[in-house]
Amino acid sequence: MLRPPHRLTLTTTLLALACSAVMLVGCSKGEQPAAAPAAPPPAQVGVLTVQAQPLTLRTELAGRTSPYLVAEVRPQVGGLIQKRLFEEGSFVKAGQTLYQIDPSTLQAELESARASLAKAQANVATAELRARRYDELVTIDAVSKQARDDAQAQLLQARADVATAAAAVKTAQIRVDYARVSAPIAGIAGRSSVTPGALVTASQAAPLVTVQQLDPIYVDIQRASAELLQLQRDFASGRLQRVDAGRARVKLQLEDGSDYPVEGTLKFAEATVDASTGNVTLRAVFPNPKGTLLPGMYVRALLEEGSTSQAILVPQRAVTRDPKGNALAMVVGDDNKVQPRPLKVDRNVGDQWLVTEGLKPGDKLIVDGLQKVRPGAPVTPVALSASAPAAGVPGAPAGPSAAASAPPAPAAAAPAASSASGVTAATAN
Repeated sequence: MLRPPHRLTLTTTLLALACSAVMLVGCSKGEQPAAAPAAPPPAQVGVLTVQAQPLTLRTELAGRTSPYLVAEVRPQVGGLIQKRLFEEGSFVKAGQTLYQIDPSTLQAELESARASLAKAQANVATAELRARRYDELVTIDAVSKQARDDAQAQLLQARADVATAAAAVKTAQIRVDYARVSAPIAGIAGRSSVTPGALVTASQAAPLVTVQQLDPIYVDIQRASAELLQLQRDFASGRLQRVDAGRARVKLQLEDGSDYPVEGTLKFAEATVDASTGNVTLRAVFPNPKGTLLPGMYVRALLEEGSTSQAILVPQRAVTRDPKGNALAMVVGDDNKVQPRPLKVDRNVGDQWLVTEGLKPGDKLIVDGLQKVRPGAPVTPVALSASAPAAGVPGAPAGPSAAASAPPAPAAAAPAASSASGVTAATAN
């Protein structure tokens, strides 16, 4: 028997709805709700515990060497140079004859002065006899008292003439001695400006030769007056103590970069400031037994300024700069969160900065992994030894170590990762 068409359509519709319901139930049973993403672990950073330490502060300054003594030798009498009695560039002793000037004219002057002295002495003898005779005659009124007084005056004049003649002899002898030009100091004789046969005059402008004493030798160092003022304030406040009771030691680096093997001593500072440069000249003295240092050499002087027992030194790679150029460091607080610290740095000491403000002993300074942290972020600190080098490519700028820049690892694996990078590390307390 045939069913009506509308009943077939209704049956088909019900079957389709039932299948759809079964499929929806099956799909909803297979789907799971999406889980929330896990928070990343805190970044691992290498830290150093800040410590105060004793330090002697040194500064490097430019300087020039100058002779300890210098003498420009000039003739004190005129005449022809007969001989040069030294080797140019050789060492000469004080009083050693350097040149011989023709003494013939001077010798003749000496003989003339001696003759004048003899004549004056003879006149004294005659005057003495006359004075004694007049003394006797005046008692018997054979001569007047005026004649006796004139005889006494002639005697005194004759004696004065003797003294004058004796002085002339001495002067002539000195001039003869000046014909032998001698070295006033011991030192190295330079280049001679005259040769035998040259005519020289007394006290001429051009020296015959220059003699310089080079052992010891001076080093004149230039320093800004503002830096000296700051140093004086540091001494007055007690931040720095003077080295060796105010006598600082100085080391030298020569023009070729080598170190001079002998230390010198700072002697004094000029009492005036050069108006054109604003510098004060400091003078140090150095032993120079081998003649290594020559006048006019350019040197670098490493000068001891003072010492402190509470210096704070931090690696340069741990200090960054803000947009204004101010020094900035990151430290780990007690809650293991990053704290920014503005710093004041005085100078570099090797590959470290000398910090005067912003850090105190006990602070945990982030050295490695700075690129992974931001202020207030939690971190996992890993203590580094003070002598541990930064890991990375040899010769590259100092940067985060391999341990600090590696992906975060479980706490138990952190020491192993740090050892693999060449840095001794341990989990901070």
